[in-house]
Amino acid sequence: MKKRLQGKRIVITGAVDNIGKAAVAAFVEEGAKVVIGDIDGARGEKVAAEFGPNVRFIRVDVTDDASVRRLIDDGADWLGGLDVLAQNAGAMTSGAITELDPSTFDKLFAVNVRGLFLGAKYAVPHLRRAGGGSIINTASLAGKRGQPGLTVYSASKGAVIAFGTTLALELAKDRIRVNTICPGWIDTTFNDPIVGYMGGRGVQDEKVAAAVPLGRQGMSSEVAPLFVFLASDESSYVNAQALLVDGGTFNA
Repeated sequence: MKKRLQGKRIVITGAVDNIGKAAVAAFVEEGAKVVIGDIDGARGEKVAAEFGPNVRFIRVDVTDDASVRRLIDDGADWLGGLDVLAQNAGAMTSGAITELDPSTFDKLFAVNVRGLFLGAKYAVPHLRRAGGGSIINTASLAGKRGQPGLTVYSASKGAVIAFGTTLALELAKDRIRVNTICPGWIDTTFNDPIVGYMGGRGVQDEKVAAAVPLGRQGMSSEVAPLFVFLASDESSYVNAQALLVDGGTFNA
């Protein structure tokens, strides 16, 4: 049986752990060739080695113009072109609005929003040369429905959703689809800042059980299949969407 991503050439950021690493595993299993971009060089090299010869690591700072351009151009060169850009790098900080420093605001928007702008800017020419492709951005349930302590994070993820839906309209003529994945409560270390703000894992588990209709947090492995779907030709008519993976929380 032909694998769903056989021959697909993918660059993904933020993929040394959690949802990103699960997405890489799913991409490779389905036959893709993958370049991982992350700021953590040591872990990035280790993760690439875990997945074998069809995965390469390139260090990137998604807030830096030259660094992102190098990732995209060198990545596309190694891959032999580019079909999919998955932008999963992100940052989270929690706290009351009166306690947050303006530098925190700047950092979150630099990583969560500016990074996506730079990635798309440099990936689009490669995707056009390939005759089209897919851009997958990671936002959050918080971009659609926030909670106390996540004002700046929620604002940045709301911007990610708006960026993706608008970019999809701009690039549709080039057969480049843009969609956004919005995870809800997924059990990863990425959530550590808000878990601390909520009062610890015990309190978090109680609140999640009460708020999520499925009564539990999701797993990274439950988000990864959506990356595969959006990277594959199966989603050829899915465009400009912000897709929730939240156990039903948004509609509860």
